Amino acid sequence: MFIGVWSLYIDLLSYAIDYASSCGVSYAEARYHLRNITGIVIRGSKVIGVSFRKEEGIGIRVLYKGVLTFTSTNELSRERVREAIDFSIASAKALENIARGRGLSTEVNLGKASYEALASKPFDSKPMDVKIAELKDLWTTANNAVKESKLSSFAIIYNESEEVKEILTSDGAWIRSKIPRISIAINFVLLHPQKGTIQRILDFGSSGGLELINEWKVSEELENEVRAIENVLLRGVPPPKEPIDIVVGSEVVGLLVHESAGHPMEADRIWGREAAQAGESYVKPEMVKHERIGNEHATVIDDPTIPRSNGFYLYDDEGVPARPRYIYLNGIINELLHNRWTAKIFGISSNGAARAMNYASEPIPRMSNTYLAPGDMSFEELIEDINYGIYIKSYMEWNIDDIRWGQRYVGLEAYTIRKGELAEPVRNPVLELTTRAFYSSIVAKSKNLKFYPGTCGKGEPHQGVPVWFGGPEVRLSKMRLGVIRV
Repeated sequence: MFIGVWSLYIDLLSYAIDYASSCGVSYAEARYHLRNITGIVIRGSKVIGVSFRKEEGIGIRVLYKGVLTFTSTNELSRERVREAIDFSIASAKALENIARGRGLSTEVNLGKASYEALASKPFDSKPMDVKIAELKDLWTTANNAVKESKLSSFAIIYNESEEVKEILTSDGAWIRSKIPRISIAINFVLLHPQKGTIQRILDFGSSGGLELINEWKVSEELENEVRAIENVLLRGVPPPKEPIDIVVGSEVVGLLVHESAGHPMEADRIWGREAAQAGESYVKPEMVKHERIGNEHATVIDDPTIPRSNGFYLYDDEGVPARPRYIYLNGIINELLHNRWTAKIFGISSNGAARAMNYASEPIPRMSNTYLAPGDMSFEELIEDINYGIYIKSYMEWNIDDIRWGQRYVGLEAYTIRKGELAEPVRNPVLELTTRAFYSSIVAKSKNLKFYPGTCGKGEPHQGVPVWFGGPEVRLSKMRLGVIRV
């Protein structure tokens, strides 16, 4: 089937490149992009809906007299492709006197390759009714795990997706890829008449097939999560008011590096293009390779090449080979996330960060799998000499300002640390700090690197792409926590 898809549209992509080149463009790019998505939504023990969605079309970019334009079509014919290119060139001519850009970076290592993420158990290897029955069983698992409170709300969003791309460019790139992904999001709310409510969203997501569900041990993880969150609801104590040692769990660390390292290091945001849609960045171009943002423990990596990751790819949507990007290196702002347009502006080569959500979206600088580099300690070693402190394992809410500097994370599952051991649960500890304060306050890191799935949003029109974020457990120097009163 995969080879069949390629053979159907390579002629059309080649026609697009040839026709655009004949019209005098200096660069042309054509991307066939297919996404097949199956979704199941369950509330309580009942199925709310089953959906099947197909997004298929061709996205086209041309560079004409210094103006880069993008258009797309979901009608896969030479006539519609020709019309799309004519429209793009007409748009470029209309903008020639006011929007002339700097073009795209010249790449000497564009890819000619095909690859796919393998699924040892394809999505169609299990009937839909069996999948639904297994998902409905999770309601029973959660309900049985509750002991003293009530499971007042429970919902599951399950998705299977298959993404197929073929990319041709006039300067030599030719990339074919196929990536299946699967995700499960479980949202539950516990209610107690005297203690109030507490909510948790438990996410699973990777590239691969149905084999991932068994590997995730979803039922076991859900049962443990319900019990832990109920314990926090019923027996959680307020956090201390004085400055204390804080250990932050990998889930919180992952979100924090995604928001305070990944987003501010997107080159289009730094250039100002994202300002009206998703905010700005504290980073200025002259800071790269020079500005210290943290100590020697502050190395943040964005790596799309991690096998089976949610943000996996080997070549980006402009045909540039993917590689790990060290965006913070030993505390120094090191490398921005670039597509070929921003790379040209900054006078360098692209580092393969161009991604598009679907055929109707242009390739812009995006994260993939962003994480804080781990250390060499076990979790037990990380906390063994803490006489009194707090461990914030997961979060329930967060926010960050437009330049990705001031931020706030409210803990969900959290515990007091007493004499090197986890003790009573803590309710609603608030970690509020600046980007520099976090990366400068890291005392030690565990070796337990763990990732969490997400859909990262940015752009206008909006684009959401699959990512991982993660890190180890991190110990911070003494600081003061806030609290949300309930």
